Amino acid sequence: MSRRDDAARLAALQGLYFLVTGIWPLASRESFERVTGPKADFWLAQTVGVLVASIGSVLLLGARRRRVGAELGVLGAASAAGLGLVDVVFALRGRIAKVYLLDGVIEGAIVVAWVRTWRKAL
Repeated sequence: MSRRDDAARLAALQGLYFLVTGIWPLASRESFERVTGPKADFWLAQTVGVLVASIGSVLLLGARRRRVGAELGVLGAASAAGLGLVDVVFALRGRIAKVYLLDGVIEGAIVVAWVRTWRKAL
């Protein structure tokens, strides 16, 4: 399997994950808060959802066109790293529900997968 195939597959998987998790707070506040806990400012969860879904859409488009260059790789890795760091730091501080640690692990795995994909290209 080529690096291009690996990158396209990874972009598609991350894109799907981001699209689904980004749309979730927009589609069902009740189920979202049942899993992640109540939110005082739900608009913030919706704003993050829009941004995450937008990133997911771009990754999916790149994967579909099989155009996953450095720019999409950086977008994928950087967004996963940022979200994962926020998940872990604030869940451990007790500011957000511990369930966010699961997302932090998933985001970390995405970052590792991007790094491995890049290393394969070297």
